[in-house]
Amino acid sequence: MGAEADERPRGAAVVADGFGLKGPRGWAFRAVSFRAEPGSLVAIEGPSGSGRTCLLLALTGRMKAKEGTAEVGGLPLPRKMSAVRRITALGQVPGVSELDPAFTVAEHLNERALLQRRFDGTVRALLRRPAERKASAKARIDEALAAAGLDLAALPKGERTSVRDLERLEALRLSIALALIGRPRLLAVDDTDLKLSDADRAEAWALLRSVADSGTTVLAVCSEAPENALRITTLADTTADKTEAGTETEAEAEAESRTEAGAGAETGAGAETQSGAAAAEDADADAEDNDTKADGDVTEESAEDTTEEGAADALAETGRA
Repeated sequence: MGAEADERPRGAAVVADGFGLKGPRGWAFRAVSFRAEPGSLVAIEGPSGSGRTCLLLALTGRMKAKEGTAEVGGLPLPRKMSAVRRITALGQVPGVSELDPAFTVAEHLNERALLQRRFDGTVRALLRRPAERKASAKARIDEALAAAGLDLAALPKGERTSVRDLERLEALRLSIALALIGRPRLLAVDDTDLKLSDADRAEAWALLRSVADSGTTVLAVCSEAPENALRITTLADTTADKTEAGTETEAEAEAESRTEAGAGAETGAGAETQSGAAAAEDADADAEDNDTKADGDVTEESAEDTTEEGAADALAETGRA
């Protein structure tokens, strides 16, 4: 019990000073400066195409900034991008981490728990007996579901409900639960209030506030920030750097950056592989032999290039980074 409690995350402080990211066709965002204490709820708001998602990905170590400095949990960016990915997790980020509509809720949860165990990288996890590992995985899933406020019994077909049959708010809760299985110090969610009614939007922000209150720092992209959040506003860049892009719009630049960030096939919502829960269980025995090669495969050089992540790194990041 005490050991499990020690594994629970402490929120990561986030500091940015003149932070900026420039893509091949111009600046996605520039001059972002703020400080958020551990356990803060940070709302990144701004018009569509103003670099909100790029800022979210840069602060979680998925994209490399070009100017300024930032720290997450005391880890400097962009120098320690790999380490930052290990303490952060993505909820929903379109084009980067998305739910597979063909998977059931149970398949997503079981696959994420298997990947988390496989790439945990701790000696203690490797030495556990199968029954203990199974119980630990179930405990993590139950803990994450409770934190995300997702009641499986209330779904149309329970845990066998397909993602395509989930309501927008239910899908948001599932993506957050999947991210929390890795017990990250920072949770990042994109398009938090997109296509939500006023009532559902209030529920979504209440959920993220409860996650922050539990100790996990939360970064959430939105169109309109709630009053109880630290508000960070991004604005579309109109400098000469953007003029050089010709007819390139800021929205197009952000879309290209999202594609680059997702090139490593990181799917923080649990769709990294196309196997279901049954296939995940079949792979369980083989997974034990490979556990020790989790995060150690990431070198300092490869960590700096977020657009060329290999499949092994992508899998290693999904459960916890």
